[in-house]
Amino acid sequence: MICRILLLFSLNCVCGTFVVNVTQTSYQAEENHNITLEWTFTTTADTSPDSLFIFCDLRTDHKVSVLFVLYGGVEVPESRDQQFLRRVQWDKDVLKDGRLRLHVSRLRTEDSGWYRCKVRRNNVLKSSECRLNISAVRDCPEPERPNTDTHERSNTAGGGRIGLYCGLGLTAAVVVVLVVRYILFNNILLRLRWRI
Repeated sequence: MICRILLLFSLNCVCGTFVVNVTQTSYQAEENHNITLEWTFTTTADTSPDSLFIFCDLRTDHKVSVLFVLYGGVEVPESRDQQFLRRVQWDKDVLKDGRLRLHVSRLRTEDSGWYRCKVRRNNVLKSSECRLNISAVRDCPEPERPNTDTHERSNTAGGGRIGLYCGLGLTAAVVVVLVVRYILFNNILLRLRWRI
């Protein structure tokens, strides 16, 4: 019995415990920016990227999207969801150190959700996840500033004067028509009286 316990203890010390951790549990970013998500996993001296299977996905309330797949040390880009095509890059150099860094560019609000990374090494599968929240860019209207351009000011003022002149001209024309009509009407009435 003691031999079995010692054997289990020695195997655990030699093999070590395989763990996957996320370096940050929550990320906040703005739309159209870039972000780097990073996970770490335990390695041994004989850990080769060829012995790794890595699967990363995004989970939301509505769907699951594949972000990244590494099989036998080779990336499988055709398994990536359409949402992430040409927007995800990874650092190959740090993989041997037990780190997976994914750079996601041109973030969209629909990229918000839970990012999970599963790593399988020697038939042991472990995973860890983080939350990414993307806020929409708010279109802030530019504050109104006083117009200092004299040319634009004269055009604006000129537009107001033109309306005033048109209104005065129309009023004068109506007055002239009424006066002429009155004179003609009275002239016709006077002629008719002389005849009677």
